Amino acid sequence: MTEIRKATQKDISRIAEILVFTKRLNYRSIFHNDQYSFGEMQVLSVAQEYLDNPNTLNDIWVYYDEFVRGLIHIEGKEVKKLYVDSFFESEGIGGKLIEFAIQNFDVRYLWVLEKNERAVSFYEKHGFHYKNEWQYEEGTTEHLLKMER
Repeated sequence: MTEIRKATQKDISRIAEILVFTKRLNYRSIFHNDQYSFGEMQVLSVAQEYLDNPNTLNDIWVYYDEFVRGLIHIEGKEVKKLYVDSFFESEGIGGKLIEFAIQNFDVRYLWVLEKNERAVSFYEKHGFHYKNEWQYEEGTTEHLLKMER
């Protein structure tokens, strides 16, 4: 059964796995920081953060179809994270998650890496546009763009 539902503790290992591997695939070419990508960022440590802070799951929704295939983290009117397991990209999962957030939470904005052109294009297709506001990704010289709808 396919559904978008609130994340539970049973989902933590899949959430951590999706976050780590998707970030490595999408951000390694931007940040060029293998020490972080393969040293500091590990599935076990990411999962442990969620286990230590279970209230974080209150703001995370997962796309579930036999197992978790994607997730969206929503706080107020902001999309904090949206990730789809790279094995299931281009299957419409990200679109379903962002439309779920728009329809159910009236999300209005998000921040996206300027160099992540695929993500920028994806959000534009779903009604988000750059509004000439940006900031640095913490600890880097890379720009985050604020996109609003």
